[in-house]
Amino acid sequence: MFEAAEVGHTLDKDTYEAKQEALRAKLIAMQSRLRKSDIPVIVVVAGDDHPGCDDVIQMLNQWLDPRFVQTNAYGPPGEEATQRPAFWRYWRDLPPRGTIGIFSQAWTAAVLADRIKGGDEAAFLRAVEHVERFEQAMADDGAVVIKFWLHLPKDLLQQRLKEAEEHPDREWRVHPGDLLVDENLANNLQAVETYLRRTSTGSAPWHVIESTDPHYRDVAVAELLLEAVTRRFPRDKAARARDKAAAAAAGEEPTTFEKLDPHTVLDLVDLNQSLNKKEYHQRLEELQDRLARASRAVYQARRSAVLLFEGWDAAGKGGTIRRLVQPMKPQLYRIVPVGAPTEDELAHHYLWRFWRHMPGAGHVVIFDRSWYGRVLVERVEGFATEDQWRRAYHEINDFEEQLVEHGYYVGKFWLHISRDEQLKRFKARESTPYKRFKLTDEDYRNREKWNDYEAAVAEMVARTSSSRIPWNLIAANDKRFARCEVLRIVCEGLESLL
Repeated sequence: MFEAAEVGHTLDKDTYEAKQEALRAKLIAMQSRLRKSDIPVIVVVAGDDHPGCDDVIQMLNQWLDPRFVQTNAYGPPGEEATQRPAFWRYWRDLPPRGTIGIFSQAWTAAVLADRIKGGDEAAFLRAVEHVERFEQAMADDGAVVIKFWLHLPKDLLQQRLKEAEEHPDREWRVHPGDLLVDENLANNLQAVETYLRRTSTGSAPWHVIESTDPHYRDVAVAELLLEAVTRRFPRDKAARARDKAAAAAAGEEPTTFEKLDPHTVLDLVDLNQSLNKKEYHQRLEELQDRLARASRAVYQARRSAVLLFEGWDAAGKGGTIRRLVQPMKPQLYRIVPVGAPTEDELAHHYLWRFWRHMPGAGHVVIFDRSWYGRVLVERVEGFATEDQWRRAYHEINDFEEQLVEHGYYVGKFWLHISRDEQLKRFKARESTPYKRFKLTDEDYRNREKWNDYEAAVAEMVARTSSSRIPWNLIAANDKRFARCEVLRIVCEGLESLL
């Protein structure tokens, strides 16, 4: 989840100042419309960068009209609060319709602090359910609920702690929670991920923002807030067309978070990794022998696994799956190719067709494409509405957590290639008779939306990858390397079941 936010996003001073001026005008105009509406806006600012959270809240109060912004910060509950249920003070501070309420850490910090300090897991999960219901109740009542988690990579957090030790004048930048998170990072990471995954819903999403560069951080938060609120204003077709025409005439591009900084987690994948033929055949043989043993042991232990493969067209999913199943007994695995849904499947919830294929004890099911089509092709091509694909992240996380809690190993693989490599493979398919059937006009059409798909993949990884169920981003420009890397990860996953 956090890897997708550790990309090194930056924004130079000139770009920041230009965007700041335009954003402040747009935010004030948005507030003017908001005051005439019946929409309350709830903004949660939390994260492991506590000084950054304070800075962002200060920025919002400066860029917005502070007369119509209510900022709420919370310490340990006082006597008045302890006499009442935990959420009483949050209900008390909810913003009235037409205004914005900013909540600093708030219920997020309270729930996580109890768990990090050694609280009972069952109590933690009950508290998470209360958060979900509270935020859903606000959304159902018409509120815009938008949540920002400001993230610092571990090395920068440690640097901040070290500076505070060496320079007492900087001690104010260290929050007691920083020490706790740093000392127990491995133990606490899963609790934070569980909280964010379960409480990030289509109606109350979390946005994990890289907080290393204040310029990038502030503009990202402001643009996302502007987009979320503006999207809720009623707009007819004619008004939207006028806005689009006016923007085009002014030479402006629509404000979108993805265009703020084009770098994504996919940029961190080293596509130069490769194996020569000799290394490949030696490594493949070793890994397939290991996989044969692991799959038989998993069957005997009556454990199960679900493997899914996503990736660019021509990234090598089929070839990788073939090498994966070669050493396995055919009775122990099943491959499920996923295409356009049938009429029967369209008559059900989109996860229905995947639930039907879940493996029994001792077996492995491999999906060639998967339920992630809802947030990839269906999102980009418009087959799913925005509400549907935004809601899907939460539905998918819950689905996969049920699989893991039942004892399944869930392996998720994105096969990543460069745009140039994809074109090279398309041309090779055109000139190879037995491969020509793999290439369609749709493959070339999808290339035209490469940037849209890349943004969708980055958001998919950010919202559905965790330490328990991570996305494995596989460098696949070299097919030999990709195949061996997948086999290695699958072997480790199956062995972990034993």
